[in-house]
Amino acid sequence: MEKSSTKWYLLAFLGCVWGSSFILMQLGLQGVNSIQLGSLRLLFAACFLFLVGYKEIAKIPRYKWKYIALTSLFGTFVPAFLFSVALSKIDGSISAILNSLTPLNTLLVGLFFFGLDVQRRQLFGVIIGFIGCVLLVLSGSGENTTENYYYAILIVIASIFYGINVNLIKKYLSDLKPLTISTGNFVVMFVPALIVLYCSDFFEIVHQEKVQNALGYIAVLGVIGTGLSNILFFKLIQLSSPVFASSVTYIIPVVAIFLGFLFMHETLTLVQALGAIIVLIGVYFSSKK
Repeated sequence: MEKSSTKWYLLAFLGCVWGSSFILMQLGLQGVNSIQLGSLRLLFAACFLFLVGYKEIAKIPRYKWKYIALTSLFGTFVPAFLFSVALSKIDGSISAILNSLTPLNTLLVGLFFFGLDVQRRQLFGVIIGFIGCVLLVLSGSGENTTENYYYAILIVIASIFYGINVNLIKKYLSDLKPLTISTGNFVVMFVPALIVLYCSDFFEIVHQEKVQNALGYIAVLGVIGTGLSNILFFKLIQLSSPVFASSVTYIIPVVAIFLGFLFMHETLTLVQALGAIIVLIGVYFSSKK
């Protein structure tokens, strides 16, 4: 019973934290560009994890480092930049809704590459979710600009990467502590993220007031929205199933839309709202057993 209630508490907490991450990214983008945002987010998270988890590094068996590297790539490094670039062109609420395709992609990746047992209703959910996603992307390109179509695709790609990550952790890293996995991930990512930041000319603009204001939002995003949340998410994966853990994206769009409306004056068209509902219906069926 305690295990069951814990996984639901973790699901709700992560949904709220990651739902608010979209507005933090948008606020961060008011002072830095998308590449700088992605690398700074990773570096703040890395510093936090090195501080609290440096003793865990030695606990990672040598043969596990390849899986640590893969999960860092698919679960954090690449998606951090995909979301940063996408949010420079599309609303956070739309990004959050598209991110809710993660359970569907977790299901598909698990089915085709990890031998996950899948039922008919879950496949039905995949089809429904895909239809909703297409509707969202196409309505976004029609309402705004043609290039929004491509930026929305970045979120879909990120959700596929998240699906790969969840399955990798469940299959290969379940015997490691969540803090161990998270710290190992950022050992792998720290130097590449620092190189990307250096090449982005960040240190030439860091003295500007708008950049320094943005750093506050990015620090919260990195420490809580990435570092702490990664630890809790890996714990959730170990307590539940890959599809259940990825269904945290049920909650994310609700939080993101509410905060986007409240602070960023974002709106959804009727077609986009319909697409969002279809995506969430698909996610619901895909996570049913």
